[in-house]
Amino acid sequence: MALSPRMEFRQQQTLVMTPQLQQSIKLLQMSNVELAEYVSAEVEKNPLIDIRPAAPLTGPAAPGGGGSGDTTADDMIQRVAADTTLWENIQAQLRFMRLDEATLEAALILADELEDDGYLRVPPQEIAERHRLTMPQIARGLRAVQACEPTGVGARTLQECLALQLRERDRLDPAMEALLANLHLTAKGRREDLERLCGVDAEDISDMLDELRALDPKPGLRFGAAPVQAAVPDIYVTRGPAGLSVELNTETLPRVLVDNAYVADLGSDTTSARAFISECRSSANWLVRALEQRARTILKVATEIVLQQERFFSDGVAAMRPLTQRAVADRIGVHESTISRVAASKYLACDQGVFELRFFFSSAIPSASGGEAHSATAVQTRIRAMVEAEKPAKPLSDDTLVALLKEEGIDIARRTVAKYRTVLGIPSSVERRRRKIGLSGI
Repeated sequence: MALSPRMEFRQQQTLVMTPQLQQSIKLLQMSNVELAEYVSAEVEKNPLIDIRPAAPLTGPAAPGGGGSGDTTADDMIQRVAADTTLWENIQAQLRFMRLDEATLEAALILADELEDDGYLRVPPQEIAERHRLTMPQIARGLRAVQACEPTGVGARTLQECLALQLRERDRLDPAMEALLANLHLTAKGRREDLERLCGVDAEDISDMLDELRALDPKPGLRFGAAPVQAAVPDIYVTRGPAGLSVELNTETLPRVLVDNAYVADLGSDTTSARAFISECRSSANWLVRALEQRARTILKVATEIVLQQERFFSDGVAAMRPLTQRAVADRIGVHESTISRVAASKYLACDQGVFELRFFFSSAIPSASGGEAHSATAVQTRIRAMVEAEKPAKPLSDDTLVALLKEEGIDIARRTVAKYRTVLGIPSSVERRRRKIGLSGI
């Protein structure tokens, strides 16, 4: 068959995003604080943009801490980490342990070899030879270092670091061990191979990978880090005689105006001056419209979220309903991606506390009786409450938690309970029993 050049005409539809549309999307994703910084930068470039301070808006007092108000071990580590080094923290923990002199010496030497991210990358044999220690001493010392907080320090590889964290959570089962041994397959996207090697289905592999992503691959970096900044609310929800009211936090969002008086001062005697003024005016007008549209969209989304989760604002997390971004998008007539962008980096303040906007979206857990489904967030709160109320000598296993939740009408699998427990930072029942009995004996 002979080959020859030819011309073809094809008709197709494509979506072209203009620079202004792309910028509008970026504005929607920004928090109020980020937006204020962006507007300040625009003022430097455009002399026609004028910023006027907004009238102060009095919102509910924001309590210290985030949504649930609970203090976890990780929170305490973060507070201590601002003032001490990783080595100082490990040393303090090692001296608190009841170690024999030889093991303590080896552990302190190993701790001194840790890198900033918490890993031990110097071969143990080399450390033993340099300090005239035996390998059994090194092995005992390494076990002591790896028993310190944050869990994962003293690991020699990423796999070992993740395994230490999973073991503490009682989540290092044979399937997870197989996944850790074949982490290289995740980068290649070979999910089917992972399913076969781990002996699980596609849904389990997704859950297992989610668990790994929730772990800290570099636990040592918690120390010496910059202090965490307090969340600044973008939205206030207050309760008045007429019910709940939703408002934007205008204190962090100054008003933007077009300074037409400055146009007259600039003059337009030359073609280049007129072109410059026209471009600046067009850019300033667009920014004003974009900010107004952004405000309307955020307010619309937040109002719908508050409407759907109304009981939360009076009864707390236990009263939350399942809610998806798609459901909110359908209710207010926008694309689901718009909801995702609005929820990004935004915080809502109310009587219950300060919460990420994403917090109000939660998947559904079926009802054991066939009634209304339960919010995953509410179920996690119930699990935390059950664990806090358990007897120190008889902590509740994951199987027991499953049974108790089913008695309350919540149909949930053991793997899901284990995953939620991990997300909440709750150790396994074995680890909880060891800690509580240990504390009671002090």
